[in-house]
Amino acid sequence: MKKQSGFTLIELAIVLVIIGLLLGGVLKGQELINSAKVKNMASDFKNVQVYIYGYQDKYKALPGDDIAAVSHLGTGIAPGNGNGLIGGNWDSVTTTDESFLFWQHVRLAGLAPGPTTFTDVAAYTPKNADGGRVGIQSISGTANLPTSPARMNGAYVVCSGGILGKFAKQLDTTLDDGATETGSMRVYASAGAAWLPTTGAGAIDDSTPYNVCMSF
Repeated sequence: MKKQSGFTLIELAIVLVIIGLLLGGVLKGQELINSAKVKNMASDFKNVQVYIYGYQDKYKALPGDDIAAVSHLGTGIAPGNGNGLIGGNWDSVTTTDESFLFWQHVRLAGLAPGPTTFTDVAAYTPKNADGGRVGIQSISGTANLPTSPARMNGAYVVCSGGILGKFAKQLDTTLDDGATETGSMRVYASAGAAWLPTTGAGAIDDSTPYNVCMSF
């Protein structure tokens, strides 16, 4: 009768160590990917501010609102109304809204990359690292942003959509006060009427996508 041999304790220990190393590598890799994603999203908020200040320094006008956009950027460019506001919602796809024209103006000014024509709206509108829309609008006179528990302060607000709750909280900790219903950075659900708290009743869920907005 042939005797069957099994794994020794040493062999089992080696296998378990290898599995542990593989799992650790996978988890560490995912952590690095998530960290890079949050940094990329944070850069979106910062870059839009640079676009505005760069455009104002170059043309003494507000991108999207620039009433002299034709003389500044060339024929066939849609101008704004020059009232000192970026009109329209941050996620507008209406080609005449200043929040939509903003991207054409800053791109033609050489400040931002991306398409400058409206032939493909999906390609024209900028996206974040998760594929959500990135946009800007003036705070004054807009009704699409939540106003409770308190209205945001500042002249403009940059918003980025489709961001998972866990990333939204990291962004707020990185760029603001770590509380997602107060400060210059806040979070709300699509079509929501209020900024959502980080903890407590109605708190942000890590696996649910939200809109994240930062005022300045």
